[in-house]
Amino acid sequence: MKKRFLIAALPLALALNAATAGSLQVSVTDKDGKAVPNAVVVVMPSNKTAQPKTALPREATIVQEKMQFLPAVTLLAVGSKARFTNNDPWDHHVRSSPAGMGQFNTTNAGFEIRLEGKTDGKPPKATEVTLDKAGVVGATLLGCFIHGSMRGYVYVSDSPWAAKTNAEGIAVFDDLPDGAAQFKVWQADQLVDAPPQNVTVSAAPSKAALQLSVVQRRQRAPVVSTEYK
Repeated sequence: MKKRFLIAALPLALALNAATAGSLQVSVTDKDGKAVPNAVVVVMPSNKTAQPKTALPREATIVQEKMQFLPAVTLLAVGSKARFTNNDPWDHHVRSSPAGMGQFNTTNAGFEIRLEGKTDGKPPKATEVTLDKAGVVGATLLGCFIHGSMRGYVYVSDSPWAAKTNAEGIAVFDDLPDGAAQFKVWQADQLVDAPPQNVTVSAAPSKAALQLSVVQRRQRAPVVSTEYK
């Protein structure tokens, strides 16, 4: 009976060992040492078969309001749908291009849509885009042909472990598989991404930090335009 119990318990022990997960906290600061919110941290474990308990979002709504894209940075998985909505009473474009140095490559065209301004008493105009084409992985810069000061970003991650930093510049991952891993950081003001950093994940909480080579740009205040009134 005892031998039979040991044999039966072995698969359970192996399963628990395989499911062992660790946590990683990554803090991001700028050149001046100030915390950087809205940076995207992507972790790439050496264990390629493991999956997080909570998957990345596969759809999101990005609002154009008071001459801004809200949220300023949207994080999604490959193949996700982004719904663009115009809450301003004047027309907007949504044009996309690669962020960073890629934005200067005029041959790498993204998508273009135009959204009519919102009419009082009626729902806003909206258009949906599926992010599944070649070249979509990574950061995409959003702009408006009509209002050149408008900027927003969509980051499409090919790793299921990705998160935006909070107001303190910190991203936390709680269910990473144990073992070797790399992480990389994207931030809107840094044209050239920093190289991936190595880290080891274990049952004990791990911490890592990355300092950017740029000073983050001050967030622009919302603008109330008098156009089309």
